[in-house]
Amino acid sequence: MTFRVLGVGSSLRNKASSTTALSIALNLASKYGAETRLFDLRQNKLPLYDPGENNSSLEIKKIQEDVSWADALILSTPDYHGSMSGAMKNFLDYFWAEFAGKTFGYICASHEKGLTAMDQMRTAVRQCYGWSMPYGVSLNDSEDFTDGKMNPKLESRLDMLARDLVVYGTILRQQFVKDLGDSDNAFASRYRK
Repeated sequence: MTFRVLGVGSSLRNKASSTTALSIALNLASKYGAETRLFDLRQNKLPLYDPGENNSSLEIKKIQEDVSWADALILSTPDYHGSMSGAMKNFLDYFWAEFAGKTFGYICASHEKGLTAMDQMRTAVRQCYGWSMPYGVSLNDSEDFTDGKMNPKLESRLDMLARDLVVYGTILRQQFVKDLGDSDNAFASRYRK
């Protein structure tokens, strides 16, 4: 089974450092055997989520296919006043049902370490029965990118996230899929069709 990782970038800025770091993390995940895709919410804007609307546009169907395809996701956001971007929150509102049994990693561009933004994403994912890596990668533009080059310490942290997401995510996903068919006393059994 090929492990599949979807990266979701949620900065609406051109050449955003959070999206650059996400692209690098996905390339590193490929190094560990994962098949990867990037979904950039700057280039693929989702309409504001409205639960009363028919949410079946081509854009929404495309990202829903990508989210369903993925075994794990890396969510990347800038830190806006201690929280995730509105684009990320909107994404999470749309695709919560597809998160069960998948492992999530987090990247946050922040001048304040991005801890609350990553905790909020973790909380949303937990409410949707997704698994979260116990750490995230925070970056600061002025410290981690100089003259278009990435700080080697940041690349090392992204490499660790990519490796751990593939290794631990594979174990969790395989067990979740097995529990879909085998076990009546596992949380995965509630997702059996």
